[in-house]
Amino acid sequence: MDFFSQHGTAVLIFLAFFPRLTLLIASFATGGWLWWLGWIFAPHLLVAILALPYWDSNPVLVIMAWMFALVGTSGETETAMKSIR
Repeated sequence: MDFFSQHGTAVLIFLAFFPRLTLLIASFATGGWLWWLGWIFAPHLLVAILALPYWDSNPVLVIMAWMFALVGTSGETETAMKSIR
């Protein structure tokens, strides 16, 4: 199963920069309380978890998703903490 045979490059860019909106609009797996918690609190991490089935066909894509997840989630947390202070 290849990511690019199911989704386009635009979806990949939108997942990186607008994960909540893209996950809500695009045709990805949805449902369950754990999915919704991920969507609310850590959307970049949810995208990285959803990328795991593509490891065999696109390992670089999965590694990049995890890099974006770690950087994006920590960046959002840092920005939120600054706005609270």
